[in-house]
Amino acid sequence: MTRRRSPVIHTFSIVARDPATGDLGVAVASKFLAVGMVVPFVRAEIGAVATQAFANPSYGPNGLAMMAEGLSAREALRRLLAEDEDRDQRQVGMVDANGMAASHSGADCPDWAGGRCGEGFACQGNILTGGETLDAMAETFVGATGALPDRLFAALAAGDTAGGDRRGKQSAALLVGRKGAGYGGHDDTLVDLRVDDAPEPLPELGRLLGLHRLYFGVTPAAEKVAIDTALAREFQAMMNRLGYYDGAIDGGWNDATRSAFRTFIGIENFEERVDIPGRAIDPPALDDLRKRFGA
Repeated sequence: MTRRRSPVIHTFSIVARDPATGDLGVAVASKFLAVGMVVPFVRAEIGAVATQAFANPSYGPNGLAMMAEGLSAREALRRLLAEDEDRDQRQVGMVDANGMAASHSGADCPDWAGGRCGEGFACQGNILTGGETLDAMAETFVGATGALPDRLFAALAAGDTAGGDRRGKQSAALLVGRKGAGYGGHDDTLVDLRVDDAPEPLPELGRLLGLHRLYFGVTPAAEKVAIDTALAREFQAMMNRLGYYDGAIDGGWNDATRSAFRTFIGIENFEERVDIPGRAIDPPALDDLRKRFGA
């Protein structure tokens, strides 16, 4: 019986855990259509997996299941490889909830192929211009500050600048998990962004990450802006110009103003950044509304 050949995912990726938050994530780029469909797998509080080269996507759910049972990333990777007769064609990066990372580049992975492991992260790539891509990714990740999605993106961008996939560019993806961090707190997806086909996927992924911060970022309570009389009047005037509100522009926070504001905010997708009952708005959302709709 002839085995079905796996798709060849020539790419570079990083899997990592943030020790401060416990966030787990994968960032990946490739000269391959929709690389985010095949390579990255994340399960909050369990681990992250990147499977590439002659990719076996079952490594994602199976590896996460093994880590959920208590195996470390290294132990889970060893078991996956032991059960796969095509292990020499596989390239895999894994990190577990304790920050232990592991990377495998089979002997038959297309040149240049290799990996780099550090505390809480693993970088890997194949058909690269050379090891400098992974060196740049590892160095950048270690030196970067901020939230895990930003550090992962910085590492990926550094790898792209250093050489990346020697065949060219096409797609990129960023997937990060945190318990209860999804929309409305109903799932564990903190970030899930994909650029499936673009001449320059990394700048586009960076643009999407910026939009994600704008719409879904979290502002500490002490930094929220109160919707006082002056700001309510500003919003009334803004909504009047846009056709949402035709009442008095007097700074009152009456039913008509609140109803119009709820519609306005919903259309602009800022539900996560505005507290209408509490009369507060996050500064990034306020800045964006003023920039686009201010007088």
